[in-house]
Amino acid sequence: MKALIQRVTAARVEVAGEVVGAIDQGLLALVAVEPQDTPTSVDKLLHKLLNYRVFGDAAGKMNLSLADVGGGLLLVSQFTLAADTQSGLRPSFSSAAPPALGAELFDLLVERARGKHPQVATGRFGAHMQVHLINDGPVTFLLQV
Repeated sequence: MKALIQRVTAARVEVAGEVVGAIDQGLLALVAVEPQDTPTSVDKLLHKLLNYRVFGDAAGKMNLSLADVGGGLLLVSQFTLAADTQSGLRPSFSSAAPPALGAELFDLLVERARGKHPQVATGRFGAHMQVHLINDGPVTFLLQV
């Protein structure tokens, strides 16, 4: 699994003009599922999402995690993040999980995240979404498990 995380002061996802998920301060995570991913991958990624230290402490150093600051977590499925872009001028999506596996593992990530963190919002799997965010920093990292 991969997640492109962005530290945000606010983020929201809209589908057909309707806000389906929103957070204030926290992390926006664009999540891609790959064919080899399993529930163990979900657990590893969730651990990183909740504990990766990207928020500033009193000295301004990135020493605090999402769990430490109590921020929101906005999970958005994004199969294009798994694209193979190494050759040519058009992405190949053969490295992305089939939709059924992607939905199953993304839903499991959401379920487990909600069981461990008080503020979890999502986009809508498979939908055409508009993601609005205010990137704080900017601070952006690619997490891979």
